[in-house]
Amino acid sequence: MNLLSLKQDRSAEWPPPQRRRRGRFFRLGVALFCLLIAAGGAACYVYQGLQPPNGEHTVKKVSIPSGSSVREIGRLLEEQGLIRSADLFAYYAMYQGIGSRLQAGTYQFQTGATVDEILQTMAEGKTVVDTVRFTVPEGWNVEQIADHLAQKGLADKAAFLREVNQGSFPEFPFVAAIPKTEGRKYRLEGYLFPETYEVKKGASAHEIIAKMLAQFQKEWKPEWTETLKQRGMTMDEAVRLASIVEREVVVDKERPIVAGVYYNRLREGWLLQADATVQFVLGKQRDRLTYDDLKVNSPYNTYMHPGLPPGPIANPGRASLAAAVHPAQHDYFFYVTKKDGSSEHYFSRTLAEHEANDAKSRGN
Repeated sequence: MNLLSLKQDRSAEWPPPQRRRRGRFFRLGVALFCLLIAAGGAACYVYQGLQPPNGEHTVKKVSIPSGSSVREIGRLLEEQGLIRSADLFAYYAMYQGIGSRLQAGTYQFQTGATVDEILQTMAEGKTVVDTVRFTVPEGWNVEQIADHLAQKGLADKAAFLREVNQGSFPEFPFVAAIPKTEGRKYRLEGYLFPETYEVKKGASAHEIIAKMLAQFQKEWKPEWTETLKQRGMTMDEAVRLASIVEREVVVDKERPIVAGVYYNRLREGWLLQADATVQFVLGKQRDRLTYDDLKVNSPYNTYMHPGLPPGPIANPGRASLAAAVHPAQHDYFFYVTKKDGSSEHYFSRTLAEHEANDAKSRGN
């Protein structure tokens, strides 16, 4: 083949190889650019889809049934406005290797929580417990508490009273120290501290009582025990006295004074003659007791039996417990209600003074 024909053959290759290579590189670059754009768009879509939904921040409760798949969980969360996409939630949970660890139960989430926070909470099983609140006023006795809990559907009255007398509470040493006094009506009377409580729905009578006993233990100051010991008095005796003060007195500043009246009577061997103890025996509150009422036959009747009653007559609050431990020092042996709307009392040292105060009270 001659040189001319060789040149002609080469000139037939069009486009030249070098230009063809440049074209392939260009098309590959365009394809890669398109892939990068697509990947960036997908990443942006995933990122946006995993962000918390916009809106006002509120608290939402979500109940996850047992056996729910990660996609079913995602749908429940999306319905509550906690996530944007159930599908993305599921894919992300599986990508993080956490999807199989999500636990059933009722959860409480703040809207605006991140997907990672939601997943972590559910993986750790940090469920919320449905609770109910109830209040025990100062001066209620065990039966009043039992009736209240029964009315609210929190406890069976018979089961509650049985637990009061027979339940085992070894975590509270003061319970073991309660004396088995003959005639005592309810073992834990006086120790179910009056307070507002929150318990989980379905709590047992034992759990409810334990919560009240724990509050009593919290309220009782350790130094009180030492103070009483120096006076030759036990915790239970102080609680019995405090329960009488609780039922007899309305105005807090008078509680130590009334406690002092009873200390004076105990010291001199007098009958306490506390109307509240008779009211306890009668089982109902009366504005004025009759002479027949004062003769009711019961070891709790302090008009008939000397000393403290065999058990507390109510559950005293903080002020009454403190008054029983630290009574006022004075020479009073009597008191009578003023009946002027103040709920306060006249105090006197002698029977003659008391009768004069009583007449003045009746005049009011």
